[in-house]
Amino acid sequence: MEVLRRAANPWGQEVLIGIGWDLVWLAVVASAAFVVGHMVWVRLRGGFTHEASEPGPGSSGLPERVERHSFAARAFHWVMSAAMLVLLVTAFVPVLGLQFPWVTLHWVAGLALLATVLWHIVHSIGWQDLGSMWVSARDVREGFAELRQSLDPKAPPAPRAGKYPFDHKLYHHVVVVVSFGAIATGLLMMLRIDTPFWDRNTYLLSDAAWGWTYLVHGLSGVSLIGLVAGHIYFAIRPEKRWITWSMVRGWIDREHYLAHHDPERWNVGVDAGARRGAGAIADAVARAPDQDA
Repeated sequence: MEVLRRAANPWGQEVLIGIGWDLVWLAVVASAAFVVGHMVWVRLRGGFTHEASEPGPGSSGLPERVERHSFAARAFHWVMSAAMLVLLVTAFVPVLGLQFPWVTLHWVAGLALLATVLWHIVHSIGWQDLGSMWVSARDVREGFAELRQSLDPKAPPAPRAGKYPFDHKLYHHVVVVVSFGAIATGLLMMLRIDTPFWDRNTYLLSDAAWGWTYLVHGLSGVSLIGLVAGHIYFAIRPEKRWITWSMVRGWIDREHYLAHHDPERWNVGVDAGARRGAGAIADAVARAPDQDA
């Protein structure tokens, strides 16, 4: 298996030029194996669900619909998703021999991804509670409890999570690290091509530094193959579609809220002022604070 690609520079020195393309196929095969293996395992294991609980102290007057994602959060998610898919296609499909103006599409999609990430950072700091995504010791314990229950049907039921379960938080943080690696190295690589913003400069870094830049960018891209494949797979699974629909509609129903979330940790309040004059549909939706106490 070719893990790294090397080539000779104009001075005859062998330099690193990126990851081996075999790693791309490894990521694709591993992703497919995970999806198929998980489907078989779920069928053999059988499903498991939380039973709905009675409303907690913080859920008095809970209506039928609970807001889970604001319009700004949903817009960020779908624009970022489109940019990410374009990046993956333009990065790896040309390896198969299909030629098209992929370089321009790739860096344009990269700038779109950067813009959405910057907007998400501003929106999170200004309008959301950053603490809602921190991983606490309690989250870790609940994550292990969920894992034990998934592996052993006789294990005690896992506690209900706050707004974001441990696996959601962990996935978010991994994607943040990998995406930042891809964006930072991608911006550096853009300096090597002509764009409407500047003329290329191939001598900004040394050959060795460029090699490490290509390596980090390639590893980030290969990692995103698995991360995106897993995200799409779980998004379309029957038991997870209620979460996917919440990213489309913005809300979850009362039954799923009580079945999967601890009302004391995700305390839903009815913000009548925010809904005033918003119409009949909005009157039936509870607005939840962006926190996970």
